[in-house]
Amino acid sequence: MATFLYRLGRFSFRRRRLVALLWVVVLAACAFAAAKAPTAPEDGFSMPGTESQKAFDLLDQRFPGGNSNAADARIVFVAPKGQKITAGPNKAAVERIVADVAAGSQVKGALDPFDMAGAVSKDGTTAYSTVSYDVRSTDLTDATTKALEDAAENGRDAGLTVELGGSALVPEGELGGTTELIGVAAAAVVLLITFGSLAAAGLPLLTAIVGIGVGVASIVAIGMSTTTTTLALMLGLAVGIDYALFIVSRYRTERAEGHSAEQAAARAVGTAGSAVVFAGLTVVIALAGLSVVGIPVLTKMGLAAASTVVIAVLVAMTLLPALLGFFQKAVLPRAQRKARGGQRAEGDRPNTGTRWARFVIRRPLAVLVLGVLGLGLISVPALDLQLGMPGDESKSTSTTQRRAYDALAHGFGPGFNGPLTVVVDAKGSNDPKAAAARAAERLSATDGVVAATPPAFNKAGDTAVLTAVPATGPSSADTTDLVHTIRDEARDLRSETGATMLVTGATAVNIDVSQKVTDALVPYLALVVGLAFLLLMVVFRSLLVPLKAALGFLLSVTAAFGTIVAVFQWGWLADALGVEQTGPVMSMMPIFLIGVVFGLAMDYEVFLVTRMREAYVHGERPGEAIVTGFRHSARVVGAAAVIMIAVFAGFIGMSESMIKMMGVGLATAVFFDAFVVRMTVVPAVLALLGDRAWWLPRRLGKLLPQVDVEGEKLDQGGAAAPAPTAEPAPGPVRV
Repeated sequence: MATFLYRLGRFSFRRRRLVALLWVVVLAACAFAAAKAPTAPEDGFSMPGTESQKAFDLLDQRFPGGNSNAADARIVFVAPKGQKITAGPNKAAVERIVADVAAGSQVKGALDPFDMAGAVSKDGTTAYSTVSYDVRSTDLTDATTKALEDAAENGRDAGLTVELGGSALVPEGELGGTTELIGVAAAAVVLLITFGSLAAAGLPLLTAIVGIGVGVASIVAIGMSTTTTTLALMLGLAVGIDYALFIVSRYRTERAEGHSAEQAAARAVGTAGSAVVFAGLTVVIALAGLSVVGIPVLTKMGLAAASTVVIAVLVAMTLLPALLGFFQKAVLPRAQRKARGGQRAEGDRPNTGTRWARFVIRRPLAVLVLGVLGLGLISVPALDLQLGMPGDESKSTSTTQRRAYDALAHGFGPGFNGPLTVVVDAKGSNDPKAAAARAAERLSATDGVVAATPPAFNKAGDTAVLTAVPATGPSSADTTDLVHTIRDEARDLRSETGATMLVTGATAVNIDVSQKVTDALVPYLALVVGLAFLLLMVVFRSLLVPLKAALGFLLSVTAAFGTIVAVFQWGWLADALGVEQTGPVMSMMPIFLIGVVFGLAMDYEVFLVTRMREAYVHGERPGEAIVTGFRHSARVVGAAAVIMIAVFAGFIGMSESMIKMMGVGLATAVFFDAFVVRMTVVPAVLALLGDRAWWLPRRLGKLLPQVDVEGEKLDQGGAAAPAPTAEPAPGPVRV
């Protein structure tokens, strides 16, 4: 591996103009293809195999004129204080607004609340109108959404309180360019402080931008929707900077040791590049493994992001050494540029990483216990983790969606915001109408249901739809229990009438998503951690180092879950972070957090420990190898972590609760993993294990391939040098 990458880096350095031109051509071709590609349809959120999805599919089949994925809106009217919404002037204003909205070009229908049963609250102060559209929310034109907003404004001018809700109000893309620009700016500052050179700070940014440019353009060009690019952008930027940062740092070290620019670039790719390749593989495993969840949109996002990571690795292996050829001395520190031959002027003075490593190996047990207990304490709230899909109730009170939610809950009860859609498939029943009537009776008699509408049949008369209103809110545990109760009753209905009863709707979908993600969590962890363990065993030729890496990741990710629960469920620091409503954690957050953080954690593990392994293989004692690894890699790993924390922390300021949750979870997870686990727990464990850390059974050592991540063959004279066969044997601990 090291020899092949050495030759690749040397070729890219020597043929730098050709390599740079090829990447420019690739970027231009991908951008051209993306520009010419037809706009891809937005991914519908589907969950094959769940009851709610089966019900949606049945509705689309039996009610062909309908569209279960079409946009909808809800206009909520509240009369001025002391008045009724049914009063003459107020009623006229409501009817005028509904008529204006119904005249829209993409509107299928807008229901007058005074012609609907139950659309006016019992106290007569609140009413609502349901607006249905012919297209999905992402296909609504600006004119359509503006007409809806203008109608609400006209109602306010008439003295009413008018608020809007529903899927027609697509939230503005807060994850757009602003967040990425903040991340790039933060990265630039950290890189400049780390390297002390504009060229050295600029190269990682340039290569990362090229990588995400090629990756995202390719995703769009092959017809994938823009929603799949979110994770690709985030991770493409993250790993693109990380990989280039590590190779540039190694190039500077090689120059300081007296190698020519060409040799330094080739050796940097051969050694640090090997770590980059395997770090990239672990990220790809984590992202591709998202397919085990069984949610198509999540699978697409994972595969798209994995392809962007692969491109980031290719850019680091080829374009970066080519660019180093153009900036051979400019990337070096000022003192090193002035020194003759590019060698280090200051020698091997201890740096912060060296001093910290020596502190840890002098007190490994105390440091280990303190680190593990600290993370364990932070993880305790994770035992109360509750999953759900936060809706309008979690939005800021400054949004019209949240105000509409509160007005409906106040006027009609908390369960009104989460109605359950019940589909009765009576095709197998001898008397479909009697079967649907029996289903309505059962629903009305079920504890926790405050209202149930009469069944509405399709034209064929074999399928009916009912709506049940729970007594509790959409995110309540009681509502979840109610959905399970109704589904249990469906079995009795089938035995009595031969009809099948299915429960769907936004609330039921959220419950099914939570259950599906929960069921997939253990298999996903087993797959990802298991494959990564095998990969790291090949990289480090050790059993205990990969095991320690996996256990350390579990520590950091559970601590991140604990932080999320404490903030978003329990309300700790909620005011400081702008969390206006506590509630369940977003259903896909655990699997998403595990996938992203596992990839970054293994990056830090590989970058830091490969340098220790390299020093150990070249003859240093275990304690010395730890110090050497920290001397050369701690600053780079710390800089990479600070960049990622800054990028993810930028999400905390967003108003969307789900985005804010992502920011808190990712930022804290990276902090815990990089600075507590990799920088503290890892050296403490290695110091306690000594030589045993690098032990591998001889028989297993013969079976594993020799990948030479340490670049030992480079020091032995290249590819012709024989590969070592003996593995370090367990022996006395030498620290």
